[in-house]
Amino acid sequence: MFDKVLVANRGEIAVRVMRACEDLGVDTVAVYSEADKHGGHTRYADEAYNIGPARAADSYLDHDAVIEAAEKSGADAIHPGYGFLAENAEFARTVEETAGLTWIGPSAESMEQLGEKTNARRLMNEAGVPIVPGTTEPVEEVEAVRTFGEENGYPIAIKAEGGGGGRGMKIVHEPEEAEDQLEAAKREGEAYFDNDSVYLERYLERPRHIEVQILADEHGNVRHLGERDCSLQRRHQKVIEEGPSPALDDDLREEIGEAARRGVAESAYVNAGTVEFLVENGEFYFLEVNTRIQVEHCVTEELTGIDIVKWQLRVAAGEELTFEQSDVELDGHAIEFRINAENAADGFAPASGGSLTTYDPPGGIGVRLDDALRQGEDLVTDYDSMVAKLIVHGKDREECIARSKRALAEYDIEGIVTIIPFHRLMLDDETFVAGDHSTKYLDEELDRSRLEEAQAKWGTETVDGDDDSVVEREFTVEVNGKRFEVNLEDRSGALATGGSAPSRPASGGSDNSGGSERSVPADGEVIAAEMQGTILDVNVEAGDTVEAGDVICVLEAMKMENDVVAERGGTVSEVAVESGQSVDQGDVLVVLE
Repeated sequence: MFDKVLVANRGEIAVRVMRACEDLGVDTVAVYSEADKHGGHTRYADEAYNIGPARAADSYLDHDAVIEAAEKSGADAIHPGYGFLAENAEFARTVEETAGLTWIGPSAESMEQLGEKTNARRLMNEAGVPIVPGTTEPVEEVEAVRTFGEENGYPIAIKAEGGGGGRGMKIVHEPEEAEDQLEAAKREGEAYFDNDSVYLERYLERPRHIEVQILADEHGNVRHLGERDCSLQRRHQKVIEEGPSPALDDDLREEIGEAARRGVAESAYVNAGTVEFLVENGEFYFLEVNTRIQVEHCVTEELTGIDIVKWQLRVAAGEELTFEQSDVELDGHAIEFRINAENAADGFAPASGGSLTTYDPPGGIGVRLDDALRQGEDLVTDYDSMVAKLIVHGKDREECIARSKRALAEYDIEGIVTIIPFHRLMLDDETFVAGDHSTKYLDEELDRSRLEEAQAKWGTETVDGDDDSVVEREFTVEVNGKRFEVNLEDRSGALATGGSAPSRPASGGSDNSGGSERSVPADGEVIAAEMQGTILDVNVEAGDTVEAGDVICVLEAMKMENDVVAERGGTVSEVAVESGQSVDQGDVLVVLE
């Protein structure tokens, strides 16, 4: 077993991995950005190292910075968690080739084989696993999209090779949309995955999203740990996951599990992974392989009693799986609720800030909380909006739902907006309770007014994190990039609670735009960012004339592309941003006159 593991991630998943390490007697190393210097994962680790600014590209995604921290700390392995570098084959290979370091996950070769969707489709097809009708080679020209539509019908899904979670996926409903959607999918693929290669699939109208958890070792053993149902999604982002699936009978469950094992065995895959399927009208189709631990792995752990993260560590250390497929049994029912800092009544818009004035999580039999939060902390908005995961287990689905109602009612969070009201609504929703929902239910069928009612009934509002009281605070001192804790008495109120940076003027730009005030003509209009995100594309230049409704730029936030449009016509007098730049809510994007 390893002596010391660096966890190349943040938040609840970093703490989750560190707990598994502690169970095995392994020391842990955290890495953190400037935005996370007081994050829960830095407190939990045995030691922690600063790896750069808040922007993920300059910290958590910086290969050299992570490797340097591992070498400086004396770590002998790196666990990537999920997100960030977890499915980056280039980084995995760098770790594999660095003396004294072990990559805890599938090999870079496996990532390349299964992480790129066309390769995975070919491999699964060869293993006899059903695949959705589509292309097995990348698509370059718009005519290929239209030809596919003529042969297979519409709608068509255009998907980025390295995509997932709805990123890099665009839907074509008619031939006239093909060119714009192909361009958008390629652009997202390049922006997110440094790969603009895309492929085509028939777009299923009302599928269930079913995934099978896999563990495989280097000794040729492959086990599946049952399935999870991840069909409750908004814009292809999962919000509630459960297992076993209420949509599968025992025969179909066994068939899907064995198909997943067969496909993974064909690829010589090692470590944890998930094989995802779409199920419609009793038929199942391979979707993709996630070559990492997943957010919802906790559901499977509650059902099987198997600690998947500990097995990731053991397998990476060369150990053999000690249980047979016949030993895997699912006990009862489990549901995971993603506690996102979002307002479901406002299109699931992510919170732009706030402070945890109250944080009192639930407990009791069958209740598990994976988080990294502490009361009094300011919300970090530079990354994904998920702040915690609530996992509830019961003897059957009925008891699990009843216990979930109790747990969510107990979960007391004040100071930031969350989607807890949405979760409470779903537990009384006839379609969800009956298990009849598809992946389209939230986006196409749910009455929006019910979300507003739930938010009004159970929701909380954002509270400013500023606090001028005189208290003793814990702060971070960095020496050669390593983190140490000190206590200081704050008498002036000038020291920021939780290490927050001073807020910018409302008229200022982001760090990357210089933060200077904009000079706006008397009859001018400022087009500002409505949420924190990254500029993917800028469609205008100074001097251009635009009409009301024209797309000014494309802003990525929460893994989705958002068109920023002009409310009225005018002439562009200033463009304050550029492609690839990070912006905060309220930052000036364009000035019109």
